[in-house]
Amino acid sequence: MYQDEEKLKKYIVESKVQGEHLSFSQSCHTVKEAATTAKADPLNFVKNICMIDANGQLIVAIIKGEDRASTSQVAKALNIERPRLATEEEILKKTGYPSGGIPSFGYPAKFLIDPRVMEKEIIYTGGGSKYSLVKIASKELVRINNGIIFKIRK
Repeated sequence: MYQDEEKLKKYIVESKVQGEHLSFSQSCHTVKEAATTAKADPLNFVKNICMIDANGQLIVAIIKGEDRASTSQVAKALNIERPRLATEEEILKKTGYPSGGIPSFGYPAKFLIDPRVMEKEIIYTGGGSKYSLVKIASKELVRINNGIIFKIRK
């Protein structure tokens, strides 16, 4: 068990998140790997695309695994200048989790959720490392991260 996974599991318990933390011995870094490892439909997986606004604040665009995030759509959703993609160092510093294992909640950020994510009752998101996932209801995700639902995919 990785330290980052333990930190996320503690957050899940303390915040009463209705979700299941799953740990594996195989990588879940990509949607394809995660779906194979979890023996789940790839269409139920989301990606967390981390961006930085002009003030240095973290924005997390949550999109389905097969989609791509649009910085112009994110800017429109938040009525800001176009954000830029965060570097791996910024992601680790601002989320506390490494790239490839970033959960869709549990750290300070503006969370934007594409409506296609909400089409699925249950989704899988990063679990704190590239060897873990969180299985969670899409409605619970919105509750726990105070996400804004807005079309942010290309």
